[in-house]
Amino acid sequence: MRGTTFTETLLGTVRLDSDDRDRRIRLDLRAEADELLRPQRTTRARLSGRVRITGGIDDTGAGGELEISPIARRRIRYRLSFAAQGRALVLDGWKSITARHPVASMTVLPFTLYEDGTRVGEGTLRFPLAAGLVPFLLGFRFPRRENPDGYRAARWDGSPGRTEVWYTTLTDPDTGTGVWLHHELTAPADGSPPVAHGWVATFPREGKVRHARFGPAPWDAPTDGFTAAGVTATAQRLTGTAGDFSWDLTEQPMDTPLFTFPRWSWRRDLLPAAHLLPAARSAYHGTLRDGERTLTLHEAPGASARIHGHGNARRWAWLHADLGGGDVLEVVAAVSTRPGLRRLPPLVFLRLRHRGRTWPRRPERSAAGLLGAGRFRARIGLPVWTVTGRTALRRIRVEVTQPADRTLALDYRDPDGAPAVCRNSESADARILLQRWWGHWRTEATWTLEGTAHAEVGDR
Repeated sequence: MRGTTFTETLLGTVRLDSDDRDRRIRLDLRAEADELLRPQRTTRARLSGRVRITGGIDDTGAGGELEISPIARRRIRYRLSFAAQGRALVLDGWKSITARHPVASMTVLPFTLYEDGTRVGEGTLRFPLAAGLVPFLLGFRFPRRENPDGYRAARWDGSPGRTEVWYTTLTDPDTGTGVWLHHELTAPADGSPPVAHGWVATFPREGKVRHARFGPAPWDAPTDGFTAAGVTATAQRLTGTAGDFSWDLTEQPMDTPLFTFPRWSWRRDLLPAAHLLPAARSAYHGTLRDGERTLTLHEAPGASARIHGHGNARRWAWLHADLGGGDVLEVVAAVSTRPGLRRLPPLVFLRLRHRGRTWPRRPERSAAGLLGAGRFRARIGLPVWTVTGRTALRRIRVEVTQPADRTLALDYRDPDGAPAVCRNSESADARILLQRWWGHWRTEATWTLEGTAHAEVGDR
């Protein structure tokens, strides 16, 4: 099923009852509906965005509802809550659609302001038709609305020489401790019975990184995710024990799926591996004990991811960065073990979800580049590794630092028996610079993560 998203800017004036002057007001809004927009029906969407009013009012976390019913009810109603210098205000208004004045009725929004249900002001907003129509129309998107649980089940079909991974990384907002839960199915290339194994680790702000392994254990082919050795990773639930560790966590998806590799690669085994996040962001609740401390998690930010393929790359680097405000960056840079491909520099799959949109629009663009639009490059090393790249109108630089005292090295084996080592930090640092071309390169956004980036460098 597909939904509808679009952005809209409205400009106008507002007069508060507490003073006797008109103030300028600007709304920069994003609307998200879980269904396709059909003008003949009533469509409801979620509103988010920024409200600015002269006099020092600026709320970037405004939210509310939009009712789009231009034919059935002949109105488009906005209801938006925002903070104004310690006051909680609600903007309520609608465009009254008429056939006699179609342009004016679709672009003029009279509204009233309320505080605790009491009227405190009124004003009028207008859609800037000349400057805003083209960006408004080009901003419409019709994303797929998918159930994240559909990506939890195992993809393995019984073929030898395959591996499959379920892993979760998160940060405790109270203590700053990073958590890593790794669950893996390995089907040896020699046809031996498949085994399940994995590990759990904690990365405190101060003190030693701790970890414990579980398995190997027989693979019983569960239908809803990973279940082996007393450990489960199923739809929205993570439980288990390993050594001094025990955990019982619930996962609340906060975003739609994010395909780090092309979407088709998850269904068709044409690439050496496929990678995706069932939800680009999730919140975690529950408890985790590591023998020294007990973490009580409440709305801990993080994500779960899935890998399916023939084993690890020859060399790789990975980053998951929750950038705040609903933004998230996922990076996989890898050198394949396949003949021919292993002589190439690292291929980069980079997906940035920023302000509700994912860039680059197709993951193939960061891996292969686009004619005349540059390409993405990675320099893999420790303690610092970097990714740079550009498309026609945007470029990005990502610098990741994995301090030695906050990095855990673990060894294991691929389906072909070759040893592999991953060096992981769930308390890494990251600096990200995003720029956009407006006649020259201008900074669009910057992010600095101190101890909250999830990163890994590995080889075999």
